[in-house]
Amino acid sequence: MSEPMFKKIALVGIGLIGSSLARVARRENLARHIAISTRSRATLERAEELDLGDSYSLDPKEAVEGADLVIVSVPVGASGAVAEEIAPALKKGAILTDVGSTKASVIAQMQPFVPEGVHFIPGHPLAGTEKSGPDAGFADLFRNRWCIFTPLPDTDPDALEKLSEFWRRCGSNIDTMDPQHHDMTLAIVSHLPHII
Repeated sequence: MSEPMFKKIALVGIGLIGSSLARVARRENLARHIAISTRSRATLERAEELDLGDSYSLDPKEAVEGADLVIVSVPVGASGAVAEEIAPALKKGAILTDVGSTKASVIAQMQPFVPEGVHFIPGHPLAGTEKSGPDAGFADLFRNRWCIFTPLPDTDPDALEKLSEFWRRCGSNIDTMDPQHHDMTLAIVSHLPHII
């Protein structure tokens, strides 16, 4: 078994995307330790029953403590509050990313709270089903799906490559674009079925 890519991954939010990441990270040995945090005690207990992680916490600060990779999988409107909450606990050199479907707004919400020395790389895996919650996740959710990054101008190329490799091992194809282009493209794509 190859060495895990990360010593510790923290998943803040354990719905469809978060629980799928937990499952594929375990299967592909991407982390030595998977820390899970969510606001709802019932959801957290369910994640533990499903054995999705190695540690479980209602406090996201506790979960991200010492993590090399932090993935925020919460509704887009909550991402700023989460960033503000976890900021003091993020370790220098950690990669912070998200899975939100709009990038300009997530960047506007999260970036002001990102501490010096933390690599914030906004992301959007184009994967999902109509189901939600920790039971909905499955390890192959990201297989042959695209994950789009919208790196900021000063993004560290090594951190971007490491995050890209993580998502590749989850089964994804990788693309990068600027946040406004992403939002415009995705808006067109998501409205296309209605237009048709």
